[in-house]
Amino acid sequence: MKAAPTITAAERAGRWLGRVWCGAACRETQAIHWLAAKGLPIGVGRLLFWGVKITISVVLLYFAFWLTLMLVFGVAAAWLVQNVGLDDEKQPELRDGHSGIGWYNKDDLRIDLGDPYDP
Repeated sequence: MKAAPTITAAERAGRWLGRVWCGAACRETQAIHWLAAKGLPIGVGRLLFWGVKITISVVLLYFAFWLTLMLVFGVAAAWLVQNVGLDDEKQPELRDGHSGIGWYNKDDLRIDLGDPYDP
């Protein structure tokens, strides 16, 4: 067994987030007591801070909703562009076929007016 156990990155991040949360809660309590010293009841101060928290949460959720919606539409548009062509037929391509080099369709028929005597 090791004398000093190693701390993982997840544990380190969790401890940091815990300290941040505790610090924010302490500052909130200090702000509520400061408002109480100015004459605002403590219950109203707590209600005010709950309102601020809820407002921030709603704004973040609203932003996340529209960002997700834009991402979904972007992925759907990219999929449509990649998988759905303008028509069902394969576009003619220039290649060397049975009648020489020319434009051929999907049925291997030459569609340009090539020279019949061209090898």
